Amino acid sequence: MAVSSKTKPKTVKKSAPPKKTRKTIPSTEFQLHAPNASEVFLAGEFNNWDPAQFRMRKFKGDVFKKKLPLKPGRYEYKFVVNGEWCTDPANAEKQQAEIGVENSVITIS
Repeated sequence: MAVSSKTKPKTVKKSAPPKKTRKTIPSTEFQLHAPNASEVFLAGEFNNWDPAQFRMRKFKGDVFKKKLPLKPGRYEYKFVVNGEWCTDPANAEKQQAEIGVENSVITIS
């Protein structure tokens, strides 16, 4: 009587395809101390100057904050405090706009 041995076929492990790495864009935080404000929004070149898109969140000490993932570049912006447009008092870098108003400027590297 012959004895047969069955062997399992060898399985070849396939290596997983390399994972795609995403470049994460670090967040840039904007903040404004506004003790008399009931609402503050952030508007600028990064959102086509939409005065209602980026509502800022109020924290202790009447400080409003908003984080945005901004790619490297130069951006003009303003705060909209209770419906009034204002530059960033904590940022000395300003730019005179074509329409005769002044905007705050931030440069992300």
